Amino acid sequence: MNIPSELKYTKDHEWVKLEGDVATVGITDFAQSELGDIVYVEVETVDETLEADEVFGTVEAVKTVSDLFLPVAGEIIEFNEALEDEPETVNTDPYGNGWMIKVKCSDVSQVDGLMSSDEYKELVGA
Repeated sequence: MNIPSELKYTKDHEWVKLEGDVATVGITDFAQSELGDIVYVEVETVDETLEADEVFGTVEAVKTVSDLFLPVAGEIIEFNEALEDEPETVNTDPYGNGWMIKVKCSDVSQVDGLMSSDEYKELVGA
């Protein structure tokens, strides 16, 4: 299982990569493997400002639909539109081309409160 050390993680299996005050968010390798074949990613919150832990979208797999929770408060400034045509990219490249949204953080220090890769490994038993 791939858990990159440079990223931060949430208990809801999202990952966060911070660049300046913009956080790129996706779901972890563990999450995509648990969900199975992803068939649809829906994010209708672009240009909205949400609080941390609010639902920003859903991911639909063959067997289930799961809410996606925003790891940090801020304005959702971009959705990875490539996922509209190829949602399975989340399965094949969850930390690269399978990213989901970009968020302009209200408070970048919130990222510090997220889990490190080691803490996330403990959570999922890796």
